[in-house]
Amino acid sequence: MTTLSPDIQSALEGQGIELPSWAFGNSGTRFRVFTTPGTPRDPYEKIADAAQVNAYTKLAPSVALHIPWDKVDDYSDLRRHAEDLGVSLGTINSNTFQDEDYKFGALTHHDDRIRNKAIDHHLECIDIMDATGSRDLKIWLAEGSNYPGQADIRARQDRLQDSLQKIYDRLSDEQRLVLEYKFFEPAFYHTDVPDWGTSYAQVASLGDKAMVCLDTGHHAPGTNIEFIVMQLLRLGKLGSFDFNSRFYADDDLIVGAADPFQLFRIIFEVVRGGGLNNPDVAFMLDQCHNVEDKIPGQIRSVLNVQEMTARALLVDRDALAAAQQANDVLAANAVFMDAFYTDVRPALAEWRESRGLAADPMAAYAASGYQQQIAADRVGGTQAGWGA
Repeated sequence: MTTLSPDIQSALEGQGIELPSWAFGNSGTRFRVFTTPGTPRDPYEKIADAAQVNAYTKLAPSVALHIPWDKVDDYSDLRRHAEDLGVSLGTINSNTFQDEDYKFGALTHHDDRIRNKAIDHHLECIDIMDATGSRDLKIWLAEGSNYPGQADIRARQDRLQDSLQKIYDRLSDEQRLVLEYKFFEPAFYHTDVPDWGTSYAQVASLGDKAMVCLDTGHHAPGTNIEFIVMQLLRLGKLGSFDFNSRFYADDDLIVGAADPFQLFRIIFEVVRGGGLNNPDVAFMLDQCHNVEDKIPGQIRSVLNVQEMTARALLVDRDALAAAQQANDVLAANAVFMDAFYTDVRPALAEWRESRGLAADPMAAYAASGYQQQIAADRVGGTQAGWGA
């Protein structure tokens, strides 16, 4: 059996992967949102479910919120609730894609009333961050156009820059803005923040507290995502990951489900670039569990990230560098592939048991009865889902 060195075990000990509150709500397709017994009905129940993932893995110490989906009357009370369950509140995600006013844009809109409304929403999010103790405000914009000539694409970039600057100026010294990108959807002709370069150009002009968020599902087929990871780490602007998996578009599936090798390559560049357990590079999931149960889906996801992290840490960096310097293509590739093909699951099971965790968190959760309990208890009310 492969053994994990003390250095690798130490690196794994420090790993934390933030969970998205919305992953515990109902989800589905463009045509139908499916319901599941036991689905949370409010942010308190979402956090309780997220705490279960951390209890069985010790990999998920924080929970990201989405505003207005996770609005409550008292955010300090929500923060105490999370802490009582052994987790903290993390990234605050804004939402400017579900309001009728934002049909033709929000932070990029030519109507000052609508644009100021969108800015004020982000300022409200920062107020929430003040109460929750959150560091990061994450912005994803569903803005763009569907047809050539529909919009002045340069003017929209100028308005976006002005809007982001107003939001950025409200941040405290301890807070950050992370700007996500997505190459298409819901706009199809042009998207205002379609790629890492646009996100980088926007945040670079804001200041040191503005960073890029890389969602692993938000790229065209064939994109070398690990190259982008390398470049943003090199530039000091990789602020966070949204880990998920895709076959065709923004599928938001369990990370590593479509291409585990890609996840391995990404994590290797994170390790190589000093991004692992770096407080400036946040790991987060961004997934929707459409047909599988939510809690085990999140457990499976964080375990996938942990497994590929262990494999990436097994790469013999000295041997790889020597082969690269000698231009020995096959030897370099063999070093890389040997690490990827190493089965670290038994070693990780042993590592968990040494820390008082179940060797198999998925089986332990299934045997706990929690899923059956919440299905019995959470009767009545409105289940959380898209838009709630």
